[in-house]
Amino acid sequence: MASYLDPNLKVFSLNSNPDLAKQITEHIGIGLGKCLVSSFSDGEIQISIEESIRGCEVYVIQSTCDPVNQHLMELLIMIDALKRASAKTINVVIPYYGYARQDRKARAREPITAKLVANLLETAGATRVLTMDLHAPQIQGFFDIPVDQLLGVPILSEYFLSKKLDDIVVVSPDHGGVTRARKMADRLKAPIAIIDKRRPRPNVSEVMNIIGDIQGKTAIIIDDIIDTAGTITLAANALVERGAKKVYACCTHPVLSGPAIDRIQDSAISELVVTNTIPLPEHKMIDKIVQLSVAPLLGEAIIRIHEQLSVSRLFD
Repeated sequence: MASYLDPNLKVFSLNSNPDLAKQITEHIGIGLGKCLVSSFSDGEIQISIEESIRGCEVYVIQSTCDPVNQHLMELLIMIDALKRASAKTINVVIPYYGYARQDRKARAREPITAKLVANLLETAGATRVLTMDLHAPQIQGFFDIPVDQLLGVPILSEYFLSKKLDDIVVVSPDHGGVTRARKMADRLKAPIAIIDKRRPRPNVSEVMNIIGDIQGKTAIIIDDIIDTAGTITLAANALVERGAKKVYACCTHPVLSGPAIDRIQDSAISELVVTNTIPLPEHKMIDKIVQLSVAPLLGEAIIRIHEQLSVSRLFD
């Protein structure tokens, strides 16, 4: 791709997802900004920005994925360094926004960590957030700065369209994901089904019922996050038991912690399609997993924000 010529656009990467950052800058046509992220002997993070960014519009790419606290602190310290180095704007590109699952008080005396992280980012000095598939859309309202939320559904849908599958039904693994499933179903021109489940405690779910016709169909389960894979594998197995011909699964954010990989390997899922908002180490890249890149989407969003163009067309 041709070089992007505006010297006031700078893109930096921290440690969470350097491969994605490199792909994004290649799409834009610029080099990554120079910075050094290191630690003191006691583990404190030290950041050094090794080029002038005075008056520049800066984008920092950092997913708050495992190790979550380390990556979050790197981001906060980087924002502070940029602010003190007189950056004109500090745009944080957070492909995966961690701590988002605690977005309300579901029980007494619980924190709302999604709001806490928003406060931390703003206090540090962020002027804009660019992210993908927030766990709950209302998290955008936790910020008093602009937030652009891009969606993984178009990327995932394009992949399944290219497979030319027959007799598809798009399945939401819970009631909260129906809107996401409907968006994919509209793109694939398919009906939807809903899994009625209950969650007696975090990371544990039980299938109670399946709403919709899945008999003899190719089911595609879509979610925003797959963490321990308990919900998605339980759903896949239930769909097969109740007559689905084949089951695919997809998500934007492959957290895949704890027993997730073993569960997916042993489940009825034929293929799990994810994006690279979170990097997958080699031991997690089993044959069942296909990873798609969000770099062109994020790169295009950065260009459009920098040039003060509409970002909304990227939602289509």
